[in-house]
Amino acid sequence: MTAVGPVLVVTVKDDPTADLVIVELHDRGVPVVRLDSGDFPHALSVAATITSAGVEGSITTPSRTADLSAVRSLYYRRPSGFTFPLDGQDARFAVAQARYGLGGVLASLPGCLYVNHPHRIGDAEFKPSGLAAAAAADFRVPPTLVTSEPDAAREFIRRHGAVIHKPLSAPLYRVGGVSCTVEVAEVAADEIDGSVAGTAHLFQQRIDKQADVRVTVIGDQVFPVRIDCDLLDWRTDYSRLTYSVVALPSGIGEALHAYLARFGLVFGAFDFAVDRQGRWWFLECNPSGQWYWLEPETGLPMLAAMADLLERRTG
Repeated sequence: MTAVGPVLVVTVKDDPTADLVIVELHDRGVPVVRLDSGDFPHALSVAATITSAGVEGSITTPSRTADLSAVRSLYYRRPSGFTFPLDGQDARFAVAQARYGLGGVLASLPGCLYVNHPHRIGDAEFKPSGLAAAAAADFRVPPTLVTSEPDAAREFIRRHGAVIHKPLSAPLYRVGGVSCTVEVAEVAADEIDGSVAGTAHLFQQRIDKQADVRVTVIGDQVFPVRIDCDLLDWRTDYSRLTYSVVALPSGIGEALHAYLARFGLVFGAFDFAVDRQGRWWFLECNPSGQWYWLEPETGLPMLAAMADLLERRTG
């Protein structure tokens, strides 16, 4: 163990995965300070000074105070956004100061292990960057086009046959008061119209798959799980999924760690499609992906692995 200070868990209030991690750390006697950066400044305060040793000072929640110079690790999950009871440019100004002030402090803790660092998460969330990094790490990557040109999209589909359309990012929409996301869907050339010119789109050759694989990397530990179903996108209906633990094919383990090193990550949730020949095709890596639901389904010790990483247990 390299530090005796607290673990900071930065996430929204309703986060069952973070709840389980915190309970596990508490049972080990590891101090934890949980906070949602979106609570700043009404229920969260910070006082930090910049010294030759780095950031010093404290961050205070309604129930805890953390010494910023002693934080052993920071688990960055899914904090809410900053909000202020202001209008227009005043609100935009306040949000910017909070982001670069509190956000800058949390991103600069000396000796802290980030799981993952928020800036590195931001880098890795760009799909084109992730696909380029995957190709450089020697993963198989399906032919992919990012475009705002309808003619380019039509030509790509004609060349590659079965093609799917994916959102480059997945913001939540509300339809009739219900949260929903843009789903992955197959698209034909004659479905492409001028609306493609309205923004950027990602088109990718569809893999004729026999299964999917989710590989969760937590520090040095790797947890590969095969997901069998008859869905194009398995995330649309978890009730139709079956799970099994699988072995990594040759070269995949090295590529996983090369990919994470490229972005400075220590955690990643990788998705692969397995084709009829048994080859693994990289689809994406989510640097903030969900993972705990796989432990009850498979018995893999993922919660213990995450707690080990945050505790900074070395043996």
